[in-house]
Amino acid sequence: MTQKELEKYLWAAATQLRGTIDAGDYKQYIFPLLFFKRICDVYDEEFENALAESDGDLEYAAFAEHHHFQVPEGAHWQNVRETTTNVGSAIQEAMRSIEKANPDTLYGIFGDASWTNKNRLSDETLTNLIEHFSAHKLSLSNVADDKLGNAYEYLIKEFADDSGHTAAEFYTNRTVVKLMTKIMDPQPGESVYDPTCGSGGLLLNCALHLKEEGKEYRTLKLYGQEINLITSAIARMNMFMHGIEEFSIVRGDTLARPAFLHNDALKTFNVILANPPYSIKAWDRSGFENDPYGRNLWGTPPQSCADYAFQQHIQKSLDVHNGRSISLWPHGILFREFEADMRKQMVEQDLVECVIGLGPNLFYNSPMEACLLITKTNKEAEKKGKVLIINAVKEVRQDKNMAFLDSSHINKIYKAYSNFKDEEGFAKVIENKEILDNKASLNIAQYVSNVDSNTEQISIDKALSDWEDQSEKLKKSMNELFQILN
Repeated sequence: MTQKELEKYLWAAATQLRGTIDAGDYKQYIFPLLFFKRICDVYDEEFENALAESDGDLEYAAFAEHHHFQVPEGAHWQNVRETTTNVGSAIQEAMRSIEKANPDTLYGIFGDASWTNKNRLSDETLTNLIEHFSAHKLSLSNVADDKLGNAYEYLIKEFADDSGHTAAEFYTNRTVVKLMTKIMDPQPGESVYDPTCGSGGLLLNCALHLKEEGKEYRTLKLYGQEINLITSAIARMNMFMHGIEEFSIVRGDTLARPAFLHNDALKTFNVILANPPYSIKAWDRSGFENDPYGRNLWGTPPQSCADYAFQQHIQKSLDVHNGRSISLWPHGILFREFEADMRKQMVEQDLVECVIGLGPNLFYNSPMEACLLITKTNKEAEKKGKVLIINAVKEVRQDKNMAFLDSSHINKIYKAYSNFKDEEGFAKVIENKEILDNKASLNIAQYVSNVDSNTEQISIDKALSDWEDQSEKLKKSMNELFQILN
């Protein structure tokens, strides 16, 4: 199959669920089934290769060292395919058996979908799904890691488009991910961490970035934590589907129970990329106030907004010698009054390297503008005491209700970041002192305006007069409408 044919084939599986379950729940069923099929087809392929190598020795072909993953007897795809009643139970039992047979790598990877609820998924629906997936072999020789990985990412995007309000929980705009990865520029052997990793896009792209550059990507150490069970499972499957096996993705609440520790302290990393949940209110503020890991570096954020709790967790998790982070936020984190003192300390400690303002609609189902906050624990000599502000709000392509960064946008932003110098109407290097004099505001428009200088300027009196005229016209038209309705 071509890439397009593969994507069409996989998406057709999801469309079979239309009308039976909510679009937001497709991922709970389609991803585990796809992964189950892949594991079994690869196992069969490995078995055949070992059989040929050993002149038909069945015992030799079954040895664990010849297989990526173990598929226990009775838990194969074919066993499920031959089941005609209670198909959901057969799927669930097979998946649990595979998890138990591979405890170090696959424990909990199939999630907790309700396969046995026949009110949601009848035997007929599941049988049709199984038959659909059975139409093609997903072995390595038929579908290479790169191809299946790309198709998996395609599905993640389609599910995000289809699921509406739940999309932001597990999907970060991939064009923004590309920019973030390019700026961080992870190198072979470095450790990379995402504290709120969703479906793993940021971590995965770090490996793919090195692969594209022809560098050794398999020595990259990838770590992620994700609070949602099915999303964390999707992230792990995402890695395996791309042929990446050296990673650690843990389910859990990063603020309440950080997963990665070293000698009872937070483990530190060379690179951190994050798109944290923004402005969450349901978090353990009192626990953070007395944080055993010392993450309240600059203070404790208010209960109504945990943004700086995540940002301080990121900072505390950076390697003190060469740690660098990039996080995607709404613009409010740059200037909100109630966070001014925490922001002030961040600037005073000379941790902020760059702030990049991005355009609207880059978050799912939200018109708000996004920004990238880039920090470094040890800035280069020529950057010390300074912050680069880039106003790239106009560097965006709007497409229906979602926006994207084209290659030209990414390259322009990355070039400005790399140059670290003034660029008329686009980028400006600001002294920390000026930022602190402005109450530690990093509000981008305050330093680099994106208002076109050729735009006609009008007086306040003229603006007020225009507004009153328009108000009068609106009032008149509304009265006419009411008369028609009456």
